[in-house]
Amino acid sequence: MTETARPQAHTASDTTAPAQLGRGVRLPRTERRAQLLSAAQQVFAANGYHAAAMDDIAERAGVSKPVLYQHFPGKLDLYIALLESHVEHLVGRVQEALSSTTDNKQRVKNAVGAFFDFVSGDAGAFRMVFESDLRGEPSVQEAVDRATSASVDAITETITADAGLDEDKARLLAVGLVGMSQVSARFWLQHHSSMSQEEAVALTSTLAWRGIGAGFPLQHP
Repeated sequence: MTETARPQAHTASDTTAPAQLGRGVRLPRTERRAQLLSAAQQVFAANGYHAAAMDDIAERAGVSKPVLYQHFPGKLDLYIALLESHVEHLVGRVQEALSSTTDNKQRVKNAVGAFFDFVSGDAGAFRMVFESDLRGEPSVQEAVDRATSASVDAITETITADAGLDEDKARLLAVGLVGMSQVSARFWLQHHSSMSQEEAVALTSTLAWRGIGAGFPLQHP
């Protein structure tokens, strides 16, 4: 690594001098990691991956570069860790949406809403997941693919359990619902000046439900 030598060892906490905390403040490792990820999100969102520098991220977090390297060996490691956290957040939203009710029409609406919430919450987060400029990097592509595949898995399981469909057919419907949800949510974000998020979710979920609900009746009404 050319930017700095890596520290030989680290402990569960470290000493830094962030302006907002003051010199000599020691944070537990998990808190420091969260602080560094937050700073990295801001820098990546502002500059993109290629223009972002570890110096900028360390400065934004108020730590020295050796402290940053204690937690993340390089910029790509930091980017992937941040991407993974966004993927887990999105998948968790979808799983929670499906498990929050036994009413299937509401499940569809909640699942669609999970994508709209994710897109409208943190623009930097959704761009990293859906519009990453590092898709040629295998580890990044794997994380991005998992955002879709894990969401599809969760929806497939629900459709298979509640509708008269085998797994292959249920998975195809799940892929369609996930694709419709994320593309519609991204389009709405760019052109939503005349439409509320609630209305956009209602329109998208109604379209999806009229196909799933009318074409694939429940085995147990």
